[in-house]
Amino acid sequence: MIPTPYYLIDEDRLLQNMRKIERLRALSGAKALLALKCFATWSAFPTMKPYMDGTTSSSLFELRLGREKFGQETHAYSVAWSDAEIEEAVSYADKIIFNTVGQLQRYDSQSAGIERGLRLNPRFSTSSFDLADPARPFSRLGEWEVNKILGVIDRISGVMIHYNCENRDFDLFDQQLTRIEDEFGPVLERLQWVSLGGGIHFTGDDYPLEELAARLKQFAEKFDVQVYLEPGEAAITGTTTLEVTVLDLLDNGKDLAIVDSSTEAHMLDLLIYRESAKLPQDGAHTYQICGKSCLAGDIFGEARFAAPLSIGDRISIGDAAGYTMVKKNWFNGVNMPAIAIRRADGRIDVIRSFTFEDFAASLS
Repeated sequence: MIPTPYYLIDEDRLLQNMRKIERLRALSGAKALLALKCFATWSAFPTMKPYMDGTTSSSLFELRLGREKFGQETHAYSVAWSDAEIEEAVSYADKIIFNTVGQLQRYDSQSAGIERGLRLNPRFSTSSFDLADPARPFSRLGEWEVNKILGVIDRISGVMIHYNCENRDFDLFDQQLTRIEDEFGPVLERLQWVSLGGGIHFTGDDYPLEELAARLKQFAEKFDVQVYLEPGEAAITGTTTLEVTVLDLLDNGKDLAIVDSSTEAHMLDLLIYRESAKLPQDGAHTYQICGKSCLAGDIFGEARFAAPLSIGDRISIGDAAGYTMVKKNWFNGVNMPAIAIRRADGRIDVIRSFTFEDFAASLS
């Protein structure tokens, strides 16, 4: 039995998402790039590569990882490139996307040898969290003045527009894309490619994939551009669990179960966005599932079980791929979960385990 905690990636579930991506690509003509900011566990890349066109990044290290471990087409974006990074970034990238006109102009000569793009901010988004809203007041994420962008249009071949966030509503996507067409048409009609970013929940159950494909194809034909999508969560949603073990039980007016993991160290977004983990909800026995760090609010959420829990019981925490392994940390010195893959034949391969030496090496 594999010692907990560990992230368990289910290859069959991953392939289900990949086949939806493959179908969307075939029907729409759009290309799909894995957003490494969400999921960069490169041991899973061999499963994903046949169904995707490459990767997109948010930093130099992600960019290099995408080039070396995924290959195929590699897009480089950063909120701000530095003088020390730009030459190396250009050496890895097929396309480099600048956040501002100022960055494009600053690194004009260094980037002249590859395709260049600019981030376009439509000044609206589907995010319900101010923290993650790229269109929040005074946003630093991209340009929106049409004339300013047209002033450098001869230096770029495309734009990236990231404004969706877990958007499950195709009608809303359609309406917002129409608004982008209307407001930024003079820019779009002079480009060769447009990335519509990530955040479209098109691998979710009952999402109208064919309607999305038709709309993307219509957009591509209207402006004669290659459309890109940058799925992160859409690529890996529902594929992974965090496997944990109950270490202790107590009743302080509520039944609590302390497990050998931590939200702050292993599923940080639960704390950042004040959300609950996806926990078992079948049965009459209710427990609050708590992490083992010293943070008082280290709580995964409420769970229900068919029978009372015992010390040593194992619990599977669902949907644990996105923004987890890329954010895991050494808070409290709690050991990081191992990373494992359940293959299609049922075999489980432990890809990586972490040790005290990894903890010590991360410090100085």
